[in-house]
Amino acid sequence: MPFREISGHTHLLGLLGAAARRGSLPPSLILSGPEGVGKRTAAVALAQALNCVGAAAGGPPGPDACGVCSACSRIARGVHPDVLTVAPGETGAIRVDQVRDVIERTAYRPFEGRRRVTIIDAADRMVDEAQNALLKTLEEPPASSSFILVTSRPDLLLPTVRSRCQRLRFGRLAPGETAAVLMRVHGWAPADAHAAASVSDGSVGAALDGGSDEFAKARDAALRLLQAAAASRDVRRRLDAAKSLTVAARRGSDRDELARRLRALASMIRDLGAVGARADPKLLANADLVPLFDRLAAAFGGDRALRAFDAIDRALAALDRNASPKIVADWVALQV
Repeated sequence: MPFREISGHTHLLGLLGAAARRGSLPPSLILSGPEGVGKRTAAVALAQALNCVGAAAGGPPGPDACGVCSACSRIARGVHPDVLTVAPGETGAIRVDQVRDVIERTAYRPFEGRRRVTIIDAADRMVDEAQNALLKTLEEPPASSSFILVTSRPDLLLPTVRSRCQRLRFGRLAPGETAAVLMRVHGWAPADAHAAASVSDGSVGAALDGGSDEFAKARDAALRLLQAAAASRDVRRRLDAAKSLTVAARRGSDRDELARRLRALASMIRDLGAVGARADPKLLANADLVPLFDRLAAAFGGDRALRAFDAIDRALAALDRNASPKIVADWVALQV
């Protein structure tokens, strides 16, 4: 996937593309950031930009790859001879023999590409012996080789490894960017994609792990409570609406599912406050619900949205302390 097809991280991807074009790319990089935000995808896109034979017609690399030439296609499939990937094995760790193997292979000139690229995915899972084996190569890599370490936990890398690499920090995706990836790449329906994006904390990986049905159900349940709270102050009606928060999902515990639904509710409350403040709709986590938020915003004027958001935060903390899901749901219904 070329840089232009990756959602978010525009500045970082621009830096990588420009460095590839100028030939000034640091030989050893760490791409760090939360899980599921596109770090490994960016590493593969960089390997394509360095070895594309389509857009550059065999000449110096451009700022982006064509994505369709033979080199780009094989890199995307993980079968290009000059792009090596190391990942944790069955034990969940990257062993020293895996690292020594790629070090030996990078000692030779690229087989057919311009540059040999080694991607170490989940690099924090390298055992200490493997990290130590990599040190000399990171400090003095072969002239035609690049090493890219991808990690969500850079602090678990040895300081000696971190000191030998240029580090790029990837942030979380905006909700709209997350939804776009889920729809374009994974074929999710718009409603499901926006529901997942609103509570996945900027991580496509977290959204995929949760499953489209579960996120959609969580948002529907949260929306029912929100509408009931906006329409009436009646205690009985609110407690009745709270039942939607405590219906167990097909997977996971009642406590986990309630937490998911509370996070969905929090994202809507936050959006309501943003709509009331006339914020840019592109910043909303639930951008597809703007017409509904326009109707509900008046009911959550003043500091009500802020109080409701604080109540949900306290409810999530109570769940972490093993409070009863039903009691937590009822309390939230009375506070929102």
